[in-house]
Amino acid sequence: MAINADIFYKAALKYTQEAGQLIREKISVVNKTVEIKSCEIDLVTETDQQVEKLLIGNLSKEFPDHLFIGEESVANGTKCNLTDDPTWIIDPIDGTMNFVHRFPHSCISIALFINKKPEVAIIYNPIIEQLFTAKRGHGAYLNGKKIRVSGENDLSKALIVMEYGTSRDVEKLKVVAANQDMLMSQVHGIRALGSAALDIAMVAMGAADAYFEFGIHIWDIAAGELMVTEAGGVIMDPSGGPIDRLSRRILVASSNSLAKQLSEKLIQYYPTPTD
Repeated sequence: MAINADIFYKAALKYTQEAGQLIREKISVVNKTVEIKSCEIDLVTETDQQVEKLLIGNLSKEFPDHLFIGEESVANGTKCNLTDDPTWIIDPIDGTMNFVHRFPHSCISIALFINKKPEVAIIYNPIIEQLFTAKRGHGAYLNGKKIRVSGENDLSKALIVMEYGTSRDVEKLKVVAANQDMLMSQVHGIRALGSAALDIAMVAMGAADAYFEFGIHIWDIAAGELMVTEAGGVIMDPSGGPIDRLSRRILVASSNSLAKQLSEKLIQYYPTPTD
């Protein structure tokens, strides 16, 4: 049966832009209401919760048979289970730490998966008006203009994006630091935006050449998966195998060659569900 992605895309875009207004209004607030989740750097604000409620509330009215995986819903006990049913995967504010500090790199990340495949994706940074959009088979766009990965296939010329993430796990931090030290002398440069979705979007638009992270969640990467593949890039496990969206591991790159080179260099880390 054919999937009418336009209907889903238009609804998602409408409510994502509405939710973006909340983020624009609240980012300049100095004393935000902030709570700690798994550790002292894993934060949630009332705006995260408001945005997720707005998105799930409106989309569930339009598509009552659809399922939802939302970061804050999972944090409050909802099971994270991806099935073949149409499922919206939502990170209401990817880059909450940035949002708390008023650093203008936070975004809404939303994707619709059907039969475990992404069909629609939006990554929206309303603070600096970056709207990344994608539909399966129709390419990826930034503010309405088609984007492509850089196509870089030489690790020594690559700009790599990597993150420490929201974890204080000692072993993980050692691995991340070791990878950073190793790569510094072998790549053009290393960057970190503090948002997995925006990191992937940078690869999709050709501004960065590869990104990897250990410890992310499905809601961090769901929209980015379609964005980068529709822009001509690749997504895989950091070891070089196929992506497992629930493994909390990801590597995206501008080419298969670059992805392979990077995966062969990386010191691997396998997060537990609580990392």
